Amino acid sequence: MKNVFPTLFLLFQLGLAFAQNETGVRGTVLDSKSQKPLAFVVVSIQNTTLMQLSTTAGEFFLEDVSVGDHLILFHSQGFKDALIPITIIAGQQLDLGTIILEDDVVSEVQTGMIRLFDTDLSDDNSGSESTSGLLQSSKDAFQLAAAFNWGQARFRIRGLDSENATTMINGITMNKLYDGRPQWGNWGGLNDATRNQEFSIGTAPSDYTFGGILGTQEINTRASIYRTGTRITVSGTNTNYSWRTMGTYASGMGSNGWAIVVSAAKRLAQEGHFEGTTYDANSFFMSVEKKLNESHSINFTGFYTPNTRGKNSPNTDEVIQLTSEKYNSYWGFQDGKKRNARTKTIEEPILILNHFFKINDHTNLNSGLMYQFGKIGNSNIDYQSANSPDPTYFRKLPSYFTSLYARDNGEYSGSFTPDYENAEKSKVQFLANPQIDWQAIYQANQIPIIGGNGNISGYEPAKSHYVLYEDRTDDKTMVATSIFNTQLNENLILNAGASFSNLKSHNYQKLLDLLGGAYFEDIDGFYSGNQAQSDLNNPDRQVVEGEVYGYNYNYVATTLDAFSQFKFSYDKVDFYLAQSFTSTNYQREGLYKNGIYETISFGKSEKLQFENFGFKGGLTYKLSGKQLLTFNGAHLTKAPTVRNSFPNSRLNNSIVDGMQSENINSLDATYIFRSPKLKSRLTAYYSTIKEATKTSFFYAEGIFDNGAGYTNTNAFVSQTLTQLDKKNIGAEMSFEYQWSPTIKSSLSAAYGKYTYDSNPNLSVNNDAVATVENTNPSFDFGKTLLKNYKQAGMPQQAYAFGIEYRDPKYWWISSNINYLAETYIDVSPISRTSHFYTNPASGFPFPEATEARAVELLKQEKFDPVMLLNFTGGKSWRIREKYLGLFVSVNNALDKKYKTGGYEQARNANFRQLNQDVSSGTPSFGNKYFYGYGRTYFVNLSFNL
Repeated sequence: MKNVFPTLFLLFQLGLAFAQNETGVRGTVLDSKSQKPLAFVVVSIQNTTLMQLSTTAGEFFLEDVSVGDHLILFHSQGFKDALIPITIIAGQQLDLGTIILEDDVVSEVQTGMIRLFDTDLSDDNSGSESTSGLLQSSKDAFQLAAAFNWGQARFRIRGLDSENATTMINGITMNKLYDGRPQWGNWGGLNDATRNQEFSIGTAPSDYTFGGILGTQEINTRASIYRTGTRITVSGTNTNYSWRTMGTYASGMGSNGWAIVVSAAKRLAQEGHFEGTTYDANSFFMSVEKKLNESHSINFTGFYTPNTRGKNSPNTDEVIQLTSEKYNSYWGFQDGKKRNARTKTIEEPILILNHFFKINDHTNLNSGLMYQFGKIGNSNIDYQSANSPDPTYFRKLPSYFTSLYARDNGEYSGSFTPDYENAEKSKVQFLANPQIDWQAIYQANQIPIIGGNGNISGYEPAKSHYVLYEDRTDDKTMVATSIFNTQLNENLILNAGASFSNLKSHNYQKLLDLLGGAYFEDIDGFYSGNQAQSDLNNPDRQVVEGEVYGYNYNYVATTLDAFSQFKFSYDKVDFYLAQSFTSTNYQREGLYKNGIYETISFGKSEKLQFENFGFKGGLTYKLSGKQLLTFNGAHLTKAPTVRNSFPNSRLNNSIVDGMQSENINSLDATYIFRSPKLKSRLTAYYSTIKEATKTSFFYAEGIFDNGAGYTNTNAFVSQTLTQLDKKNIGAEMSFEYQWSPTIKSSLSAAYGKYTYDSNPNLSVNNDAVATVENTNPSFDFGKTLLKNYKQAGMPQQAYAFGIEYRDPKYWWISSNINYLAETYIDVSPISRTSHFYTNPASGFPFPEATEARAVELLKQEKFDPVMLLNFTGGKSWRIREKYLGLFVSVNNALDKKYKTGGYEQARNANFRQLNQDVSSGTPSFGNKYFYGYGRTYFVNLSFNL
């Protein structure tokens, strides 16, 4: 006993000494409005590995914080980040007491508005694509500027389109196998339901996937993580739609282990910003979670967002000068109402089942199943033995007469004979009837009924010369995925995952409306005999509404993805290493025996198989608690998409010659400074995409070499580029300074140089010269001289300066000015081959073709820079424990008119045709352009219960 008391006393003293040496920081996080605790707030010591989520009581405690000065960050979706300086003293614990987080209403509503600029990408011009939908989860000043301020000009981060990023919901990749891009319309209108997001920039590590070189977006719809309550929103705007209503309810996790979230929205416009662009969209969402025990939870997510919108046409300068930037040739009046011939309809429900398994405090396994089905339809007018219904068809415009050259056997002779009289008549007629004439179309599909008195007493249906159809895609996609995360020790985290995807895609042409006629012939009017038949197994069909015609085939695609990632964290350095493997299989199955391609259209194609690998790594060096240096690098290969693998998929089973997997490399370096008042980032990047394949379609009017002479061509042709290289170099900068508790300014800049880095090979698939002997008429045009031409469809330079005032009484106002420059036209590759200089009638060079004139004709058009001024403001009120919020924005306040993209027409594919057309001063086949919105507004009223 004598020895026990000294021993106990010694242990007590040692324990007291250890307790005095313990350091840490604790506190409680509250909502500024409700004063209720906030759970799942990410609390971290900047530039260390210390991180914790607040408890359901809003409490946190970070242990073993090193002595000295630090910055502690509080981050939660929908709230403003709080960055607080702290000082840790040896042997003491710091109690921060109550930390108040304020609603980040401005950023929340701005990111909700980003959807206004994602107008169903690549409908008419694959170069006119935005990636702003990827940026909703980020609060970085640069990303907000890129999405909210520059997105309306179709700005792309680092010049990359969305197939270079990965979009995920609950760990399941949502990028389509067809073109590698996510279909934003599948979850459009569900802003509240999809607000819980994580975003990695570039090749930075993601816990969910290997990802692409643009970044990774993970949307989490687990029911238990939503903020409890009800939110009702009403919005008005003059962009894609006119008004929107949205309601969301989240129960939170109940004592019975159930959590539920439901959301619904409606968006509608009789006419959007551009003429004749109707919009009708409904959105429904449900997420239900059952907590089985402390280790297992099951979550079901389902959403259905049927939507239909009218498209708007690209137009030449001639058409714009006769009308306006809002002109749209796709619609016309029918019975006093506007009817758009080209509408896009998306109806693709998505069902997701997840199992969340918490193996222990350091290890989690998330497994998921996804099933997506439904349709995407794009309507248009088809016609046989009739004139084009397009009011801007080149023969109907004044330029057809003022650029008129005499022709000899289809070739321009060089004799310029403008017809100004008929040009003026054409102008008057166009201005009198600038839209589709639906009444004339219906009359063309009917024959008159002659009464007993010899007069017309009515009309009865006859063979339709015009019909309304849709290009239809019915997809069925199944995905199974599993993601494993474990912290192996205090310095090492392992992420690993595998995913299997299967797609069956039915593609066909569906007759929607006979437009007053009795039937439509299932033939191609450009041909005769067997070649005219769409399906030799069912020849001479008379098609009625609801039936399939023209083309009919399936795609079957499967992919297997696997990745692993090791993340190491130390006091001064963090680094990661990741690797991936992908196996890809494609096959086409023709359901029609096409008359042009009798031997290669029906049945299954050759099966395409690709195996691809990826490696990436990065390092973060912590200069101090406020400063970071990061470096990332990646090398990966990627299979070509389904779209680019079959050059003429509508009619035959042929595959692209010389197709290879893309070879992608990326490097970036970033300096970050972050303090309570100043936040800044500077990034330099370099990326290359090599051996890419790109397929596109256009209408050719001219003469093509078929390998055994020359033939006259008036038909749609497919154009495929292989061995296409791209190089993207640039820098990004963001600077944000809090001058006072109420005033903040920001500066963001993007400088890029995005060019083609090779002279790819060009082949043209021309149905017009197919024969029984020549069943695969793909003609090699050799190299097209695209190297050093600029990539099209986005500004390569963008700058933004903004200032914001937030009043303590919960009102705010901000303004920013944006400068966007270096946007280029999408050039025609066929005009940059050696065939451009060859007379197709003789096979010899044009005698008048000079290098100087060719350089002038083929110079890539650069659009004028544009300055956009934007304003935002709003206020929130507390009414009996409820909250009312008002947000108002005006974009492009000065109503600037500007081009966002466009393309060269490929109709004039040789020197003489292009030179004569341009020399007239009023070209018939001038460049076609897309325009940005003029002055737009957005008003949002939200009520939180």
